[in-house]
Amino acid sequence: MKALLYRHRELCERAVDPLEIAAGLEAHGVTDRTAARCRHRDVFSLAEELYARVPRTGERGPGTEPLPAPRVRADWMLLTLLPGALGTATVAGLRLTDGRPRLLVALAGILALALATRAALRRGPLAGPSGTHPWRTAHGTRVWHPAHGTRVWTLWLLGYALLGDGLLHAVVTGGPDALPTGAPDGPWPTADAPALALTLACAPAAWCAHLLTAGARRRLAGSRGLEDFTAAARPLLYGTFALFLGALAALLLVCGTVLHEPGAHPQILALGALLLLARLLTVHHHRHAPAVLLGAAAVTEAVALALPTVARLPGCAVLAAPVRALVHVWGEAAVPALACGTAALALLLHAARTLTRASAHAPTGAPD
Repeated sequence: MKALLYRHRELCERAVDPLEIAAGLEAHGVTDRTAARCRHRDVFSLAEELYARVPRTGERGPGTEPLPAPRVRADWMLLTLLPGALGTATVAGLRLTDGRPRLLVALAGILALALATRAALRRGPLAGPSGTHPWRTAHGTRVWHPAHGTRVWTLWLLGYALLGDGLLHAVVTGGPDALPTGAPDGPWPTADAPALALTLACAPAAWCAHLLTAGARRRLAGSRGLEDFTAAARPLLYGTFALFLGALAALLLVCGTVLHEPGAHPQILALGALLLLARLLTVHHHRHAPAVLLGAAAVTEAVALALPTVARLPGCAVLAAPVRALVHVWGEAAVPALACGTAALALLLHAARTLTRASAHAPTGAPD
C-alpha cells in the first residue's frame, strides 16, 4: 500500500473522485489481482482507500458523486445537422446545373462541407481531446505524427466514396478518357447518394457517441470492479455501433430512392463503420490505431487503382490480375468494401479492448 501511495501520490492528490483514481490505476496496469495483494476486493475499493489516505489542497471535489453525464446542447446538435443540410443543397445544385456552373457548385459545396464538418468535429460528443496539437513539440516545432495523417487518409476515403468506383471502372476498362462531369450518366459517374448519406450520418454519429459516453459514465458509477464495468460496457459499445450502422443503412436507402440510384452500398456501410470507430477512439485519447488503419484502407484503395494502370506497361499485365478478378466477380464496390471492412473490423476489436476500460471514460483517460 505504501508503494502504491508513493508511486501514484500525484494522481491521488489531484483526483476529485475515487473513480478517477480507479481509472488512473487501471491505465497504469493495476488490476484486481494487485488490489487483492493489498487486501482489497477490487481496484475500486483500493481507490477509495487511496482517496481517503492522501490529503488534497484547495477546494475538494464532489466526493463520491458519480461522474457528470455529458449534456445535450443545442449548439452541437445544430452543427451535426449542418453537413447534411449543405450536402443536400450541393447535390440539388449539381442535379439542376450543367457545364461550368456545375463545377462551381461542386467546388463551393466541397468547401462548405469541409468547413461544416470541421465545426461539427470541434464541438459536442465528436470533439477530440483538448490540448496541444499532436504534431507540435513542447517548443512549438512542427514534427510529423501518425495522427496528423488521419485527416489525409479520411479525405482520400471520402473522395474515393464519391469518385472511386467510377474511376476504377474506367481504369479497368482502359480509361479514363475524360474528367468527371458530376452527371449520373457521365463517362465517370459520381456516387451522389452514398456521399449524401455520409454527410447526413454526421448527426446519428454524434448521437451514438453521446449515448456511448453517457452510458459508460453511468455504468462506471455503478460498477464495483473493473471486470464488472467491462462486462457492462461491451454490449453498450456494440449496441451504439449497431445503431449507427442501422441509421446509415436507412439513410442510404432513402437517398438512393430520392436520387434514383442503387440503395445497396456495402462499401459505404464499411466506410461509415470505419470512420465512426476511428472518431470514437480519437475522442477517447486513442489516436494511433485509427491513423494506422485509416491509412491502410486508403493505401489499399490507391494500390487497386494503380495496379491496372501499371499493368499497361510491357510485361506487367499480370499485376492487374487480382484487381480484375475481384472486379469481375464482385464489382468495383468490392475493393473499398474489403479495404474499409477489414480496417473497421480491426478497429472494432481494438475498441472492444480499449473503450471498455474505465480509464477511457474517466476525466483522466490516458492517451495511448
